Amino acid sequence: MAGGPLVLSKTNQLKHYEGHTTRYVVLATIVAGMGGLLFGYDVGITGGVTSMDNFLEKFFPHVAAQAKAGNETGGDAYCTYSDIGLQLFTSSLFLAAAFAGLVGSWTTRKFGRTMTMLIGGLCFMVGAVLTCAAYYLAQLVVGRVILGFGVGLATQSVPLYLSEMAPTQVRGQLNIMFQLSITIGILVAECINLGTQYMPDDKGWRTSLGLAVIPAIVLTLGGKYLPETPNSLLERGKDAEARAILVKIRGTENVDNEYDDIKIAAQIATQIKTPWRNLCKRDYRPELVMSFFIPFLQQWTGINSIMFYAPIIFKTISPNGALLATVITGAVNVGTTFVSVALVDKVGRKPLFYEGGLQMIAAEIAMGLLLHQYFGGRVGDTVPHGVGIGIISVVCIFVAGFAWSWGPLAWLVPSEVLSLETRSAGYALTTFMNFLMTFVVGQSFLSMMCSMKWGIFLFFAAWVAVMSLFIILLTPETKGIPLEEMHLVWKGHWAWKGWAADKERRMAAIANQPGTVQFEDYKVNEENAAALNGDHNDAKLA
Repeated sequence: MAGGPLVLSKTNQLKHYEGHTTRYVVLATIVAGMGGLLFGYDVGITGGVTSMDNFLEKFFPHVAAQAKAGNETGGDAYCTYSDIGLQLFTSSLFLAAAFAGLVGSWTTRKFGRTMTMLIGGLCFMVGAVLTCAAYYLAQLVVGRVILGFGVGLATQSVPLYLSEMAPTQVRGQLNIMFQLSITIGILVAECINLGTQYMPDDKGWRTSLGLAVIPAIVLTLGGKYLPETPNSLLERGKDAEARAILVKIRGTENVDNEYDDIKIAAQIATQIKTPWRNLCKRDYRPELVMSFFIPFLQQWTGINSIMFYAPIIFKTISPNGALLATVITGAVNVGTTFVSVALVDKVGRKPLFYEGGLQMIAAEIAMGLLLHQYFGGRVGDTVPHGVGIGIISVVCIFVAGFAWSWGPLAWLVPSEVLSLETRSAGYALTTFMNFLMTFVVGQSFLSMMCSMKWGIFLFFAAWVAVMSLFIILLTPETKGIPLEEMHLVWKGHWAWKGWAADKERRMAAIANQPGTVQFEDYKVNEENAAALNGDHNDAKLA
């Protein structure tokens, strides 16, 4: 059936799509995943660079002076790095990325997924050069904003690309390549920071920022040479090319079922001139809820704040080994993401959400209590060696819980539940909300830590409890459901089945109006059913 919940056939059974995971799909997935590497690299580099003294002295001398004074007078360790300007440097990228996601809604629909990747890669290259060469704070911020546009466009296009290219049975695994790339980008950046922190003068932070051009070049080349998805090609009227690509990526000529479903969805999508207005209609209420709340809630786990400011947090506890401890947590982030890759298409999405949520709640409560009990809160205060190891271990446990649950799944699930006619707008909303909340939390984290101190980790734990309830009560399981059959998940969900039945009645009424795509779709279903019954009767007669 088509992309939306147009349940006009005589069965609610899922169709079987032929094909397997070809090398062609795997290669395209790896290259497209570089979009995640851009995001991850910036997250890792930003945290390390803002803890380098020569960087602070050049662009934020008052923060460097504040830290030095704190060392001499024993000031409040939680407030040493609390500065609106420093927070704005960190979070300005994500505000730009949020609005770039909205632009990406138009470019992915008008020009395709790969063209949006290419534009994102080019923006990231320009931004990396500007930040690397910056001598004034204004240059630095402009470079960050352009980097943000690159990250936003890549994040809007890559998960859509991965979901549409992947076969149904391994869609979760291949889509998580995006999150895996983010974690690899974070780890690579942290290792680079570890190696550049002792370079003389400003060479360290300039090298760290400048190396961002490498993943940007890979993504740009990917945008130029990777094939477009069949969904996007059909949406733009390129039927023959779409079928040829589908045959190539599925490794079989027998792609009629999948091709027909995508084509019907594309026909409906092309009738919709204002997908944003459509997304807000009652017919697409569950999709709107998932697109808005999942990315909104993801950032209130506190993960990006901890990853941004991990060097500063560890430096607050102990001035030595802060970047090394951050590298350890980055390695845990990468390693545990593979757990999600291995399990997401076996156990499903919701069990990973449940386990990860419980793990993050326990870790954040433990983190807050350890700091409350053993850390005095003044600059120069230290914790016992064993407690310091314990704090790093708890952060690793928290990062692991996020890496196999809310990290990858907050990108995967919205990309799955959106029908083709709302996919560009819906995923733009997902990207916008994710980066907007990243901006809000990043802009306020150091100030909140200054005022709430160790209690900030209990604050984030409470948010994880709220988001776990959202998953339990409102989010459907999408494992093994073809994208064009995703409407069936709403019919079986206690919170949405009444809405689905109401929509089915309204769509059935539309299907009785000759000339509509839904009416033609219904006729095709009826003709196919009649043909099958005829073949069956002929076989019985013979």
